[in-house]
Parts: sequence; C-alpha cells; structure tokens
Amino acid sequence: MSELKQKIYSKIKADLADIELELSENLNPFLDLVSKTASHILFSGGKRLRPILTVLSAKLCGYSDHFAKRISTVFEYLHAATLLHDDLVDGASVRRGSPVAHSIWGNSTAVLVGDFLLARALSIASETRRPKVIKIISQITENMSQGEIHQLMRKGNIDLSESEYLEIITRKTAVLIQGSCRVGAILAKASEKNEKALSDYGFNLGLAFQMADDLLDYTANPVSLGKEIGADLKEGKLTLPVIRALGVANPEDQSQMKAIIQNEQFSAEEFRILVDMLNQYDGIKYTRKLAGERIDAAKAALSVFQPSEIRNLLNDIADYALEREV
Repeated sequence: MSELKQKIYSKIKADLADIELELSENLNPFLDLVSKTASHILFSGGKRLRPILTVLSAKLCGYSDHFAKRISTVFEYLHAATLLHDDLVDGASVRRGSPVAHSIWGNSTAVLVGDFLLARALSIASETRRPKVIKIISQITENMSQGEIHQLMRKGNIDLSESEYLEIITRKTAVLIQGSCRVGAILAKASEKNEKALSDYGFNLGLAFQMADDLLDYTANPVSLGKEIGADLKEGKLTLPVIRALGVANPEDQSQMKAIIQNEQFSAEEFRILVDMLNQYDGIKYTRKLAGERIDAAKAALSVFQPSEIRNLLNDIADYALEREV
C-alpha cells in the first residue's frame, strides 16, 4: 500500500466500516438470488470512492449525522448497477479478478439485479424528503444510461474524437462522482457557493479518475488490475491515450496501430508494440497531463472552504486518483 493510500485509509477507515455495514443492511432484497448477485458485485473489493465522498463532503460543510452514511449507499448501488449492465454489454469475463456476474447467474439475472439496484438507490434517496436530491439521482441515472449507449454506438470506431470521448466519460463517470459530493453538501444544507464548490470538485475529480483508469489498461499489471490485458481495446473502447497517439502518429505508424486496435485477437507482443507507440507519441503522457489539470481544478474548487483536516483529506483523495496503480 502506498504511503498516500495508507494516509487516506487511516483517516477514513471508521467511516468505511460504517458504509460497509449500511451497504449490507440497506440492500434488503426479497429474493436470495438478488442478494447473491448484488453481493457478488458490491462486496468484491470496490474502492467506495463515491460513498466516502458523500460523507466527507457533508462533513466539510459541518454535517456529521450518521444519516449521510445511509444516503451514501445510493451512489455505490448506482455504480454497482452500471457495472452489472456494462459487463454484459461489453462481453467482459472478469471484474476485479473474479468472474463477472452474468457468467455465473446468466444475462437476465444480471440485468434485473442491476435494475433492482437502480430502484433501491432511488428508494433510499427518497428518504431525504428532498426533491432536489431525488432529481439529482434521477438525472445521474439518465446520464449514465445515455453515456453507455453513446459508447455502444461508437464501439470499435477508430475515429472517435477527444471531445466525444470527454462527453462519454462525463456521462458515464463524472456525473456520478459529482453527484456524490453535491448531495453531501445538500444534506448539510450548505450555501449555494459551497454546494457549487463541491460539485465542481466532484466533476473534475470524476473526469480525472476515469482518465487515470483508462491509463491503467496500458500501464498496470493485468493481475493486479483484475482484468485481462488490453481489455478496453478488446471491448471496442477507444480511450484518450489511443485517441491522442492516433491523432499525431505518422501515417505508417498510424496504420500499424489501427491494425492492432481493429484485431480483437491481438497478441501480447502486438499489445506491447501498441503501448510503445502510445509512449512514443505521448498518448500516455498527454492523458496524464490532462488528468493532472483536472485534479488541479478539483483542488482549486475547494479553496472556498477554510483549511481543515477534511479539506486536506479531499485534496489527498484527488492526488491519489492519479497515483493509484489499480
């Protein structure tokens, strides 16, 4: 465990333990099959980034009631639902080092349990008795669905632009992390200024988090990452490191890169050649640079708050989004 990760964990471990308990107790399905399928994705080693951001955002605004931890489960249930659906749509076989849910319980069960988690999230959100929170959760769900559809429409397309990539990750990832922070502020009855600051923090952190995640497909050890080598490419997903390198490569190298990308059965050696080209044409460096700029923007958004342990912790979480290796 890195020094920064250990530092963060030491400060949030009590909150994480409470969140784990809330996730288990609030699931409350009628059918054992739903419980088994949902638990397979919920308790397989997730980072709990979204719920911990809700709790910390509320604390930053002066709210410490345990109710924030119950509401924080909304964001983990939403996230888990999208993973169940995405794995099926993408034809994935491994998630976090384990077989995907649909390979165990079947496609229909995975879809329907994902639907259950979406509904459970909305049900818990309604307990806030705040139409604003319910509207935010509903809009997040709409955005994530459309982001996935957008990505599906462009699956395997070699001409995906950087702006279109950013649009997809905004809907698929950034809005959920943004909402996690914003709802924490709303629970605390924060001022519009502070709510916007946490919303901006979450949005920029969300974009950086996804960019960093996309980098891992080309820089991390597949064993520690918990998925097969080149998984994004094999699922037809063009991400920023590839988009950037293709845009600046010379015609010969560009043709070679395209040949590897469009061959779903590329070898480990071909993947290594592709990664070398991503480095040669600064696709990885460029992605890390843009992610770093988003992290800087996220931390700058928190400057409206007085210096505090919680603000420092949120800044550390932002920094770790780039440092992490899994």
